[in-house]
Amino acid sequence: MSILLIGGLDRMHGEYIHIGSKRGHNLKVYTQLPTRFEKVMGKPDGIVLFTGTVSHAMVKVAMKLARSRNIPVIRSHSSSLTALERELCRLEEVNLVI
Repeated sequence: MSILLIGGLDRMHGEYIHIGSKRGHNLKVYTQLPTRFEKVMGKPDGIVLFTGTVSHAMVKVAMKLARSRNIPVIRSHSSSLTALERELCRLEEVNLVI
């Protein structure tokens, strides 16, 4: 499953990707707002937002994409590895239902 992780800590970028690949997901991590963010996001199956460490601009763009393409969004205030695992489990359950 292709998952977009928005927010988090720069120093944990590699660890986030490792957790995603361990669970069998292709994880794209954006900790900072890149140029033309709406173009580089691609077509994810789900979005995880770490709300404590993300800008409002990134949230607006991600939510606009999610609404237009009917993509499930999971929000977490914490940006820890445990929080990522928990939210990936929730996202897997949502995608099984859909």
